Amino acid sequence: MLSRYEIKTKDDRTNAMHEVMQQIALAGLYRGGFFERAAFYGGTCLRIFHDMPRFSEDLDFSLLQADGSFCLENYFDAIRAEFRAVGREITISRKAKSAQTNIESAFLKDTTEIYNLQFVAEQTVKIKIEVDKNPPAGFATEYKLLMLPFSFMVRSYALPDLYAGKMHALLFRNWKNRVKGRDWYDFEWYVRHNVSLNFVHLQQRAEQINAIAKDDFSIETFKAMLKDRILKTDMKAVKTDVRPFIKNPSEMDIWSADYFLQLAAMIRMKNC
Repeated sequence: MLSRYEIKTKDDRTNAMHEVMQQIALAGLYRGGFFERAAFYGGTCLRIFHDMPRFSEDLDFSLLQADGSFCLENYFDAIRAEFRAVGREITISRKAKSAQTNIESAFLKDTTEIYNLQFVAEQTVKIKIEVDKNPPAGFATEYKLLMLPFSFMVRSYALPDLYAGKMHALLFRNWKNRVKGRDWYDFEWYVRHNVSLNFVHLQQRAEQINAIAKDDFSIETFKAMLKDRILKTDMKAVKTDVRPFIKNPSEMDIWSADYFLQLAAMIRMKNC
């Protein structure tokens, strides 16, 4: 699986190892029947199934329906077995959460379960698994084919709903002094590929997670908040965050507040 990657630098190897681990973990979850109850979303989903040219670190999932009794530990044996099949032993540990939940964003609610999965190679490689047990409504799913380590199907969010999740993160993620530049990279990708944004799902996320009533979160409000976010964002920090995850940093040379304001004006809304 690693032979598919061009590895020239330390970052190249780390990114490749992360992605191979992610795919093996997805295979284990598939064998365990996980995708009968949950769907894949987030940046790693965009990377693996839609060819976004940046690497990603974590595995983010959402149950199809709220279930406070859901327990990801029930799938640990299937994940371990899949890694053993390719000659790797892993450890899976539950990540303890503080009352403030530092993931470290508005995306993460108290009903999200977080786990770390790692194995030791030349260096310790670790990925984080998150499962939202009380997801906002209004998203559609589809099945996407992955052919390694064997052929299997992964239930994933449809692109307009992935887009809604990303814009929610971009607007509401609270990193204090940090900047999640990868959100901005993904935003550019959605606009470049003319993906339509499911604004209704974005409203549902804002209502459930941020207690913003739909009537108070109109398209006009969204655009005003996005403009404010763009103008207040340190683009140098954005580029620094993204750089280790992409092959061609020069593609960010054009990035500026004005560039992203023009991208914002190009957002297509689904059914609006």
